[in-house]
Amino acid sequence: MDMPSSPPWRTDRTLAWTAFNALQFAFTLAWTALWISAALLVYAVLRDRHWPLRMASRWWAPGLLHGAGARLRVSGLEQVDWSRNHVFVANHQSTIDICALFRAVPVPLHFLLKQEMTKVPFVGWYARAMGMVFIDRSNRRAALGFMRRSAELLRAGGSLCIFPEGTRSRSGKVAEFKGGAFQAAIDAGVGVVPVAIEGSGAVLYPEGFFRVRPGTIRVRFGAALATRDADGRPVERQALANAARAQVLAMLERPAADRA
Repeated sequence: MDMPSSPPWRTDRTLAWTAFNALQFAFTLAWTALWISAALLVYAVLRDRHWPLRMASRWWAPGLLHGAGARLRVSGLEQVDWSRNHVFVANHQSTIDICALFRAVPVPLHFLLKQEMTKVPFVGWYARAMGMVFIDRSNRRAALGFMRRSAELLRAGGSLCIFPEGTRSRSGKVAEFKGGAFQAAIDAGVGVVPVAIEGSGAVLYPEGFFRVRPGTIRVRFGAALATRDADGRPVERQALANAARAQVLAMLERPAADRA
């Protein structure tokens, strides 16, 4: 028996989305090359990372979000003391999470990135110049270097964003947070701010090649978690990871009317 074929309208719609996503991908490459080149030029002149990092927040990230048809909704900013630096820990649904966080965080932000990102043209150049922290997951000894560099960045007053699940979620479910991702915050004695991201996986699918659909991305900031107890002793890192994940889950489970 012959299987029924897809309706023509469905095929046409799929082709239209494919063509549109190809244009969006070309725009993403061009926009990224433009703003990274501009940011690196500013850094070469000023030798200061503040403004090149803010350029990512004010121009690069909003442009890519707009190009993807994403509406960003941010809440919980009042819970964070922005005069101090922090480690931000977020669930991870999509690569567009980086754009959403760059735009949502009102201070210069560094990220913990995979070592492979150093090989990506423009993005790798920018990340290195801005002092982003890289981790080689295939080398356990390299993890010690990641912790040291992260703690140095934090002690120097920088803010760092980490995705403690270790990889993007394909299902939207929040995986366990790895305790090792919290060691730098403990070593540097800075607070940990849980961040819940919702909707990014529906805007830029984690599977397939650049499958983009318009939608809303919600970013909510939770209350900072201390890395020292009442007696000044370091908090156990897995306990800190579990507390951060619990806050993220609680924020994701709030009724839509209570979220940004």
